[in-house]
Amino acid sequence: MPSINSPSGALPARFRRERLLIVGCGDVGQRVARDLRGRMQLVALTSSADRVEGLRSAGIRPLVGNLDDAATLRRLAGIATRVLHLAPPARDGGTAWWRDQRTTALARALRLRSVPSSFVYGSTSGVYGNCEGARVSETRGVRPDTPRAHRRVDAERAVRWLGRSAGVRASILRIPGIYAPDRENGTPRARLERGTPVLRREDDVYTNHIHADDLARACVAALFRGKPQRIVHASDDTELRMGDYIDLAADLYGMPRPPRVARGEAERQLPVQLLSFMGESRLLDNTRLKRELRVRLAYPTVHTGLIGRISPIGRIGPIEQA
Repeated sequence: MPSINSPSGALPARFRRERLLIVGCGDVGQRVARDLRGRMQLVALTSSADRVEGLRSAGIRPLVGNLDDAATLRRLAGIATRVLHLAPPARDGGTAWWRDQRTTALARALRLRSVPSSFVYGSTSGVYGNCEGARVSETRGVRPDTPRAHRRVDAERAVRWLGRSAGVRASILRIPGIYAPDRENGTPRARLERGTPVLRREDDVYTNHIHADDLARACVAALFRGKPQRIVHASDDTELRMGDYIDLAADLYGMPRPPRVARGEAERQLPVQLLSFMGESRLLDNTRLKRELRVRLAYPTVHTGLIGRISPIGRIGPIEQA
């Protein structure tokens, strides 16, 4: 457990204990809470009163508020020593479609009182757009080509502003496709059951992946080890094209492989959102994840992660103050 650096002096330990605020406490946020339970006080922002009891039963103190209503966020000021922000931008940005008003409102609320020592934002690798299969490091410039990716870029700007203006150690995790057998829709099984086609090899794209448990480890590591204003790819070691990934899942589950089609045929058959993923090809370099955050992947590739075969080195140990 990290040493506590707090102005609270000789107050009892229960008042000096580190507190983590999780914004967007869905599947990954709850995995983070599971890893840190007993080591930190855990608080989560929720916009749904129906989730209050479930969060409490998981050892998380719920705070009801809404990222789309800035007035409800004022109570977050000074409440946590560290913040993990995993909430996505709004689906529709309205007239300012490229803006993520949610992250901006959260950053402003946190500045109203003592700011957290670290802030981690879960962004997306989609900010790079289509890289034509190139290997991508964190120094590559962003080139978003969807409204969703533009809003993520705007969110990253708000995070950097918080870091620069308030002295917060702000980290950005750029996250690819998240999977896990115990996650809702966390594997290609349902897609295989529907027989959804994939692109033929000459049209196919490279995709990137991270197991939900490894992403939770990356979030914890970034909270304590992340460098100021640093971007890190939270991606595993897999190097597969999308169709090969789906074929691998089919083989592991003993299901028929999906049909392969040309891109033109896919554009006629598949929904727009799925096609957007089929239009972006890149290989994420995860060197910073391993060297700087010192994350040891429990599931280095989807070959082990899809069947839950954990690596013997994939453990998260005590986190020391960075």
